[in-house]
Amino acid sequence: MASKEVKTKGKYQYLAGNIALFSVSNFVSKILVFLLVPLYTNVLTTAEYGIADMMQVTLLLLVPALTMNIGEAALRFGIENTEKRGSILRIGTTYVLRADAIVVGLCIAAFSVVGMQYRLYILLFALLFAANSMFEFLILYFQGCEAVPIVVIGSVCSTAVTVVSNIVFLLVIKIGLNGYIYSQILAYVLSSVLMFVIARSASLIHDVVMDEDLRGQMLLYGMPLIAYSTGSWINNAADRYLVAYMCGVAVNGVYGVAYKIPAILMVFQRIFAQAWQMSATKSYKDEKSEQFFTRMYRTYNCFMVIGCALLILLVNPIATFLFRKEFYEAWMYVPPLLISVIFGALTGFLGSICLAHKDSRSMGVATSVGAVANIAGNLLLIPMYGAMGAAIATAVSYAIMCALAYVFVRKYVIIENNILVDVLAYLILVALSLAMIGRVNGRYLIDAVLLAVLLLLYHDDVAVTARKMGELVKSRFHGNTKG
Repeated sequence: MASKEVKTKGKYQYLAGNIALFSVSNFVSKILVFLLVPLYTNVLTTAEYGIADMMQVTLLLLVPALTMNIGEAALRFGIENTEKRGSILRIGTTYVLRADAIVVGLCIAAFSVVGMQYRLYILLFALLFAANSMFEFLILYFQGCEAVPIVVIGSVCSTAVTVVSNIVFLLVIKIGLNGYIYSQILAYVLSSVLMFVIARSASLIHDVVMDEDLRGQMLLYGMPLIAYSTGSWINNAADRYLVAYMCGVAVNGVYGVAYKIPAILMVFQRIFAQAWQMSATKSYKDEKSEQFFTRMYRTYNCFMVIGCALLILLVNPIATFLFRKEFYEAWMYVPPLLISVIFGALTGFLGSICLAHKDSRSMGVATSVGAVANIAGNLLLIPMYGAMGAAIATAVSYAIMCALAYVFVRKYVIIENNILVDVLAYLILVALSLAMIGRVNGRYLIDAVLLAVLLLLYHDDVAVTARKMGELVKSRFHGNTKG
């Protein structure tokens, strides 16, 4: 009994330790980039930001699809195959370079098709893809090696270079959209080189021969994930394409910048998701995994819901600080996008459990159904409500995807949560959103009361989480004292 208790504490400590490290990289990275939003909305036009946003969402589709999700495979197999991490690196970089060659070839072919004004952007996109694909692979690879400090250093370096180069390119040299793209390419390249050098000096990287059996296993794992990543991309990005097509690039620029406020909530989501993916892979075979997964799901859902409600309440003051000129109207699209972040986060949590069991097919089905719902919703709602229709369609499609993931994960784990309480909480978030978007009289008081109701609904989960954190801090303190 005592050994089981120690083992359970170890799982929480492993997760908490990784959350602490990822918090450093994500808070530093996202807060600094977040503070650049007023610069972007002041210097770039809505059309320029719309073009930059289209390039970013295209990366989200092409990087996982063309690399065969080799980064996700590197994370999954790296944790379990510690003695084969050198082979995993070689396999991964091979597929990343193949993807780079494909994109360069496509961009060369597109050169003769597009107009002169877009040719530079075609070239920049090829460079951006090559830089981003290697950076994203190395981040996932080092997570699989459990070398979290290297991931932190790479993320912080990327942010620092982004901030400095944006100031130089946008304020000093004043080259607008081109400078915005140059800064991203530079950040990905320098941080990738830094991570590689640190790992090499720490003897984490060895030259090894290609392990064909391992390569086959990684592809068998990664290729079915293409449906998952593509479905996720459609839920993340299809609305941007359809808004640009139906409403124009300038409207898409405003809609794209609306995602900057949900990005605040996504900081916490990403911190937990990065640490959780490692914990799920290590813990899925444990005897008490179901209890561990249930506790983490309830905690995650509770804090995402409360965080979402708080941001809806403060959306106008935050938008006033962030958005300049015609970008200010983006605040109206924020509440439904915040709700979509919650369902996307929970889908990712449940998906990690399926992927730990090497079941990528179930998540492929869930995301594919969500993607179809997203496109159908966009085509139906954008003509009627413009960009707001896209935001609503995104939230609904994520809710559908989350519900399916919840059903599929029950093959492996029964999550013991109160579904009625959760549904009531989500409906309260919808009420919060309607009061704010509709500019209802007394909306701030109404939303504050509804936030208090949410805190009452989840007071047990908040109390349990606070107690767990206290125990972890206490055990860490006693451990250091004994040391």
